[in-house]
Formats: sequence, structure tokens, C-alpha cells
Amino acid sequence: MYNQPKTPSRHRSRSEAKTPLTPSILSGLNNISLASSPTKRSSRPGAPTKSKASTGPFDTTNPFIAPQSKSRPSSPVKRIATGGIPNSDSFQRQASGGVIRKGGVESRLDVVTRDYVPPPKPEIKRSRSTPAANRTGTDTRDRFITNRDTTDIAVVSATLEQMSLNQSGSPGHTARLAAATGVPMNRRILGYHEQPPSASSSDTTLAQQREFARPLYAQRPGAIASSTGATTNKTRKIPTQPERVLDAPGMVDDFYLNLLSWSCQNAVAVALESSTYIWKADTGAVVQLGECPEGSYVSSVDFSNDGAFLGVGNGNGDVELWDVESGQKLRTMSGHQGQIATLSWHQHILSSGCGDGSIWHHDVRIPRHKVMELLGHTGEVCGLKWRTDGELLASGGNDNVVNIWDGRLGDVGEGARGSAKWTKRNHTAAVKAVAWCPWQPSLLASGGGTNDATINVWNSTTGARLHTLRTPSQITSIQWAPHKKEILTTHGYPTNSIMIHAYPSLDRVAEIRDAHDSRVLFSCVGPAGDVVCTGAGDENLKFWRIWDVVGEGSKKKKGMVEELGGGRSNSTKEGILSIR
Repeated sequence: MYNQPKTPSRHRSRSEAKTPLTPSILSGLNNISLASSPTKRSSRPGAPTKSKASTGPFDTTNPFIAPQSKSRPSSPVKRIATGGIPNSDSFQRQASGGVIRKGGVESRLDVVTRDYVPPPKPEIKRSRSTPAANRTGTDTRDRFITNRDTTDIAVVSATLEQMSLNQSGSPGHTARLAAATGVPMNRRILGYHEQPPSASSSDTTLAQQREFARPLYAQRPGAIASSTGATTNKTRKIPTQPERVLDAPGMVDDFYLNLLSWSCQNAVAVALESSTYIWKADTGAVVQLGECPEGSYVSSVDFSNDGAFLGVGNGNGDVELWDVESGQKLRTMSGHQGQIATLSWHQHILSSGCGDGSIWHHDVRIPRHKVMELLGHTGEVCGLKWRTDGELLASGGNDNVVNIWDGRLGDVGEGARGSAKWTKRNHTAAVKAVAWCPWQPSLLASGGGTNDATINVWNSTTGARLHTLRTPSQITSIQWAPHKKEILTTHGYPTNSIMIHAYPSLDRVAEIRDAHDSRVLFSCVGPAGDVVCTGAGDENLKFWRIWDVVGEGSKKKKGMVEELGGGRSNSTKEGILSIR
């Protein structure tokens, strides 16, 4: 017999097949002997015969069992088992259970050839906050050191943008933070497109000293010095030189007087000492109307609404009425006890402001001309202006008061008295400059003198002060632009300027500094609404093109020779109102 090698233990496997037991098999199992025959143990070595009942595991009579190799010792388990294993009750219970494994009890002697493979564990469902300690893979990135080579900047920026826009997490907390820091929620903290907030100080001493010193440095207020002495913004180009200059010798340098008027028929009236002249802008002709009584002077002039008549106030208290076309004096209306510093027309009513603080309404159609007296000023009345519709009359006086009167006369007589509808005492100096807005009739603008230098805009319906603007110097006259939302003012010392401000922002649009050699006292707007005439104590009349005429287009530059005077020299011997 040859030695057949046994199958290695790692390749052997336990039989898992199960055979059902029948009654015949069960009876055969009960009669089988599981121990070696005692004859084998008691037989001498080398005996030729063996018991037929011997069923040893290596019985040579069994052709299906290979003989054991002499070089390999017998299994210790088998040696122990050679003593015989009794058919115990456990085997009986196992057999009566219904199934046994193939090979019988030899399964106890088999060597385990398959490693224990544990059942697969269920996959752990991790939350976002659970560390990935059990996760395996090829990701070798460090959790603390970013790899900039593989970072998608666009994705990161988009993520940060979403985080910055996401305010739904805790709106209450965000609102409390915004309220505590004073930062608006819908605006960026670092916004370089806005001006930084102005520094506010609780100490008012420095602010008061700046106010006191303002006239010293106000001659060049916040503007870059230029050869023409003018400043304009980038959107408006206003000529800084007048289009025409006329000589006006003998013009009185008096802040309280009103010596200039421009009619709707394009005629300019100017008072020079005791005489009154009319310069016709269409032809350049100059007409002298007449002279006031000896020892007096002309203190005010004003054209009627239709330009056919001229009212002239004298220093002795008389009011004269002149026909412009014929150059004849129609009548003299006396009664005032002081100089007539200002006049204003509405239809057939000529109102006069007197040095004693009274305002009279004169009906030029009837012999008894005085139809009403208005008493509301304690100082000289130096500013007077009717609204276009005739419902309201504004007056300013040397008592720093602005009054708004009801212009509806009703049943009037010589002794009728009127009371002011609104009385405003916000100015701190004499109020000479008053003007009604032509495109919003409820607005009234007023300007104060040297100690005030303030523009105030009033609502004549409610009496409220809508806007206030402090200027560098005294305000001598004020005009609303007929076709633009702007206000023009003329000023005295130290700037002697013409200033234009936008409305309602009151931002400075332009400034013509040193428009005259002395303070600019008087101004009037031409009938086209584009040219402004100014008069000053330097005895000059200057015409400035400030605004553009609506719809004029290319005709705007057609030349002042045709518009103002026609280039003719006047026929007066003294050269009054001659072209310079």
C-alpha cells in the first residue's frame, strides 16, 4: 500500500449536507458499535487473524480506508477515543431530533478549515456634525490646511454671497444688532460712494465765533479763485460778463430805495437823483419824463402791469402817475408824511410804502385815490410786492418784519383799515427783498439785510416757513426765475455779487462775484425772462443773460444789438444811459 497524503486542513471543509433519517437507519444506528474491537487490543503483535467484527478506523480489510503512515503518529484525539465512546442519551436526543450531519461523530474530529467571516455591519448614517473617523476612501486632504490648488474660487465666492444674503436664520437678532450699531440692514457698512458724516460738537463757542467772523472770509465763499471772479457748476454755463453796460450818473446809493423797473413793453425806468428816465431796449432811445419838485428826489419807480403807466414816488411823500407813451404826468397823489421807498401795481390799484410804516392803496381812476391804509409796520416799508392774481400783498420793513396782507379790498373807503394775514418776525435785519413765485403762487421769498443775510421761503397759505438759506452778505433784491426753478439774489458788501440758487434744494448754481464796484442795490427781470438788469452805487446799469428762453433754440444767440438798444446812441445831451 502507498501513503496517500491527507488533504491539508485549510482545504478541507465540513460537510453541510443534511440527510433525513428513516426508521431503518435509526435502528441501524442503535445497533452500531462505535468502539474498537477488544480482540485487536488483546491480540499479540503479528497475529495472522483478526475478528471479523473489528471495525477499527484503519482496518486493512476495508478497501475504502487508506492505511495509516508509519511516519506520522496517530491523532491524540483518536488515541483518547480508542477506549470507546458510549452511545449516550445526548446522541439519542440528537438522533431523535430528525437530522444529523454526514460523517456521524467524525465531525468532532474535523479541523476547522474556514476562517470566521463576520457578517457585514450596517452602514453608519452620519450626521453633518459627526466626525468622519470611520470613513475610508482616497481623500487625503488635511482638514485644517486648505489646498489652494484645488479650491474653486467661484464656488467659494458664491457660497459666501449666499451666506451674506441669508438673513432668515435669526431676523430678530440681526435687527437688534443693526439697531445697536446704527447700521442700516440693507446697506453696506463700508460704502465709499457716500460722504462721511459731518463732525458734530457740543461746544457751541467755536460755531459762534465762526458766525461772527463769517463776513471776513465770505468774500470768496467756498470757491476757487478765478480771473472773472465767478463760480458756476458743471451743468450750467452762465456768462460772467454783462452783455451791456449803461452809464447811470447820479444813481443814489441807498439800500432802502427802489430805483429800477422793467416793463412788459421792454422799457427800463431808472431814477437818477431828481429825474426819471426811460430807456427803450428795442431801439435804445432814452426819454426823460420829468423832474420832481425842487429839494426832493425820486425814491421809487414801478411800471403798471400793462406797461402803459409809470408810478413815481418822491422823497416828500408824493406819488406821481405818468403816461409812458406821451411822457405826460397825469396826476399827483399826496398824503404821505415820509418818503415813498417802494411802489407796487395791481391793475388800477397802486400801493405805496411810506417811511412812517404805513401802506396806502391808491385807486388811480378816482379823484379820492386813497381807498385803504394798511398798518402793520413800526419801521419804514422798503419792500412791497403784489401777487399776480391780486389776492395777496407782501411787505417788508426796517422793523425786520414780513407781512402778508389780504388783497381783496371789498367795500373800501378813505378810512378803511386792513390787518395782516400773516406776520413773520424771523429776520434779524431790514427786509427789502420780497418776491412771489410765478410758477407756484403760494410761495413767497424774502431776504434780510446785513445782520441777517438770510433767504426765507414761506407758504402763504399755511404761513409756514419752508426753507432757509444763509448767504455771505446782505440781500438787496430777490427774483424768481420765470421758466426755471431757481432764485436770483443780489448782494451788498463784502461780496457785491449775484447769486443763483436752485429750488427747493437751495444749492448754489452760480455766483458772479464783484458784479459791480459797489454793492448791487437794485435788480429787475426782462419780459422774456432771460436777462436781468442790475443797478448799483457805481452809477452803472448792467444787463446779464442768466437764463435761456424756453423754445427760443437757435435764436438765443441772435445778439444784444437787436435785443437791447439796437446799437443807437441816445439823444440826451448829458449822455445819460449811453452805451459804454
